[in-house]
Amino acid sequence: MTNAVHATTIRTPVGNLALLVRDDTLVAAGFTDAQDQYARLHTDDPLRFVNDLGMFSAAMTAYFDGDAAAMDVLPVDQPGGAFRQAAWKVMREVPAGEVITYAELAARAGNAGAVRAAGSACAQNLVAPIVPCHRIVRTGGTLGGYYYGLPVKEWLLRHERGGEQIAQGELFAVAIEPLNS
Repeated sequence: MTNAVHATTIRTPVGNLALLVRDDTLVAAGFTDAQDQYARLHTDDPLRFVNDLGMFSAAMTAYFDGDAAAMDVLPVDQPGGAFRQAAWKVMREVPAGEVITYAELAARAGNAGAVRAAGSACAQNLVAPIVPCHRIVRTGGTLGGYYYGLPVKEWLLRHERGGEQIAQGELFAVAIEPLNS
């Protein structure tokens, strides 16, 4: 017997956000349609559309309404090796409103020399923005990349800082300090 993947889409200030849940765990999310997110899962489990995903919909609505920590408690699961799993865990430890560099992500994930692998973990993240790869920037503070486009990444970072209206160079020129673990 297969488990269904339940999907819904919520409207956000930066476009529709698809949420896909299997067995009470978020398995995909992103600023595209649910079919695109489902295709990224590479599963045979059937896709079923629902109007609401309970705590998942509520948490993401709260996040976009200003509670930047609302999504922190959502259970997520995505396939990946040990380094990617470690990198995704570290991403979730970066507080809303803060950023770290790809190099810092690699170091915190256990391999300081794996900066490209850290970037790959961001690029392969199936559960954005809940696994907040948007909080990872290049050394020097420039944005780097984002699967859903740099305007979305910048919006998310500004949103998490209370909508600060400052120049991009200033927004990401932050002191990168290790998080207290």
